Amino acid sequence: MPRDFPAVGPENMLGIEINPFAAELARVSVWIGEIQWMREHGFDVSRNPILKSLDNIACHDALLDDDGMEYEWPAAETIIGNPPFLGGKRLRDGLGDVAVDTMFRVYEGRVPAEADLVCYWFAKAREQIKEGKTARAGLVSTNSIRGGANREVLDDIAETGRIFEAWSDEPWIVDGAAVRVSITCFDGDDADEGLNLDGKSVAQINSDLSSSQTDLTRSAPLRENAGVAFMGDTKGGAFDVSGDHARQWLTLPLNPNGRPNAEVLKPWVNGMDITRRSAGKWIVDFGWSMSEPEAALFEAPFRHIQENVKPLRAANNREMYAKFWWRHVEPRPGLMTKAASLTRLLVTPEVSKHRVFRWLDKRILPDHKLQVIARDDDVTFGILVSIQHFTWSRAVGSWHGVGNDPRYTISTCFETFPFPEGLTPNIPAADYAADPRAQAIAAVARRLDELREAWLNPADLVRRVPEVVPGYPDRILPIGDKAAAILKTRTLTKLYNERPAWLDHAHRDLDKAVAAAYGWTDWGDGLPDETILERLFALNQERSQRQ
Repeated sequence: MPRDFPAVGPENMLGIEINPFAAELARVSVWIGEIQWMREHGFDVSRNPILKSLDNIACHDALLDDDGMEYEWPAAETIIGNPPFLGGKRLRDGLGDVAVDTMFRVYEGRVPAEADLVCYWFAKAREQIKEGKTARAGLVSTNSIRGGANREVLDDIAETGRIFEAWSDEPWIVDGAAVRVSITCFDGDDADEGLNLDGKSVAQINSDLSSSQTDLTRSAPLRENAGVAFMGDTKGGAFDVSGDHARQWLTLPLNPNGRPNAEVLKPWVNGMDITRRSAGKWIVDFGWSMSEPEAALFEAPFRHIQENVKPLRAANNREMYAKFWWRHVEPRPGLMTKAASLTRLLVTPEVSKHRVFRWLDKRILPDHKLQVIARDDDVTFGILVSIQHFTWSRAVGSWHGVGNDPRYTISTCFETFPFPEGLTPNIPAADYAADPRAQAIAAVARRLDELREAWLNPADLVRRVPEVVPGYPDRILPIGDKAAAILKTRTLTKLYNERPAWLDHAHRDLDKAVAAAYGWTDWGDGLPDETILERLFALNQERSQRQ
């Protein structure tokens, strides 16, 4: 029988593209593709004209209309797309304040303000499906959509429909820029076809694009963990200086107010100082309440900030940043108040290849790329570096960058984690000091920390030198050039990359002590991750329900 002429053509494909040239290029490409298909399958092609107009590909902003209202998408059987990748913290730089403020107003309550730009396409596609205007959708996003504020749009999709196929973590290289992406396909909740995750058939797909029967996306923040963990200080300008520069200021005569520069100078560390060797930076910190006239009395540090910070901050679009240009943009008074009663703090990099926690002298100011736990007891340290917390934080956290490194956030990784009963962060360490479980954890945790520090700074390679003025931690310096070369290679990242036997044994001892604190008598040499997560999730749910 003769074949029918195709009844479906390019006119059936709709599109939205904001760039006029790209929109026209898409129209031409679609028609060329149609001509090629027709020829390859033995059909004649349209000749008058050869290329027709394809107004179904609209040149328009996909989110906002010209009048500042929401742009309405047309009805379509399927929505597919690769929406623009722009992180939530870069929205204003990329789109401008007016567009971002309008977008926040229009999509309030539907997309979190902290979410990446791509999330708006997910929210709109979900609404199209819910309203019956679309049957299915498939969108590409960065893999960060699996966690944090971004995941809230996937939570909504999972609650009102289903994710029927997904690729949770794939490499994506465009114009030399390499990122990690997730590809998510979703529809209504009335379909009965099988589910596929990363090319394999699964029983369920959770909103974090996992298939675990333990749906950790339902983990709840625990009251007992509140008010303990903080993001480090966000400086918002060139407040940091070299150690040599700071020491020159420390040795200057008293200022006109009769006070030394030591009151506004602190050693400063960021994430790389923790995972690598410390760069020895210091920072000028006028606190969160000091007025400009008061700050100006610390002459040398103030002059430096006036010359190096004020010009950029004065032009900042955020009124408070420009108005209080001599202060850090987010000085974290809550953290500083909490730290005042402690001897040291626990810190972990927000993003790092290995999830490591390390002690930090409270006189050192942690950067915002460090998550800070305001506790100074070895028991808390031991629990946080255990395999139990590592497994939990890796499962509930998100991933970042080309290296796909795990990202640790306070709200998801710390505040939801169920510590062993009686050893929770809301209990002063002195109250459980006599608890045999606490004593066992503290002993092995202290031993682990001592071994790590001895490897990082061997006693025969370093000397400890008091600072030029009292009130600061001692400096750790190499005893010579040969020692300096060796110390340069001694980093926490390298240590955990190699994971020597002694480190592995120390961690196993710690994991066993923490398991005993949970009452897990079947620990042996360890348990599967799924079992650890199942038990911790059950504890999380139990405690959250009785709050």
